[in-house]
Amino acid sequence: MTKWNEGIVVENKQWTTTLHSLRVDAEIEAFEAGQFTRLALDIDGEEISRPFSLVNAPGERPLDFYFIEVPGGVLSAKLANLKAGDTIKIAPKASGLLTLKQLPPAKKLFLLATGTGIGPFLSIIKTSEIWQQFERVTLVHAVRYMEELTYQQTVRNIAENYTHQFSYIPMVSREPCDYAIPGRIPEAIMNNKLELRAGGRMDTDSHVMLCGNPDMVQDTMNVLTKRGLKKHSRRDPGHISIEKYW
Repeated sequence: MTKWNEGIVVENKQWTTTLHSLRVDAEIEAFEAGQFTRLALDIDGEEISRPFSLVNAPGERPLDFYFIEVPGGVLSAKLANLKAGDTIKIAPKASGLLTLKQLPPAKKLFLLATGTGIGPFLSIIKTSEIWQQFERVTLVHAVRYMEELTYQQTVRNIAENYTHQFSYIPMVSREPCDYAIPGRIPEAIMNNKLELRAGGRMDTDSHVMLCGNPDMVQDTMNVLTKRGLKKHSRRDPGHISIEKYW
């Protein structure tokens, strides 16, 4: 059985009708940027828990969890209604392999996310290690509508501090947006729009981290493997690391 610590909700920031950032004051063990832990609530006499990525960097407080309220979702609906001062259960030990320590040497890092999949990448780009490990970092956030391009202040802070190393590329698929690339990530790679905007190519001098919609993850994997890139593992180092969000 999972051991739980008690957390106190500091803030429940609502970005859109379905997107929330739950900020929680809680004690957890030291973790690596890119990892996740579990949140739980007692609902109708049953303990319901799900994994959520940590958006905050290690050492940064409060803990920050970015999530979408899923239609009919038992836990997400309750999380969406939490208010400052409410309590929540949190697993004290984080886990997950979508971390910088797992990556082989490379010059360029591409972080490709859909929706709430940007969460672990925000944690990673707020660390000092990433800027020492890579010459160039590109963060791509693909969403349906402009209002879903969240955490803009965090992105601006990184862009200001690492002007010559960092690129942020928004993508919006379901409405026109003059500053975003239209469509989906796989197509934007195939038609070269993404890499032209990034100023660099996804090649064997790169590492690509994918997080979010499983269809995006698989389709992007297919595009990149046709270029000669391969999935990374500790036993068989490659160029692509993935985390699917459902």
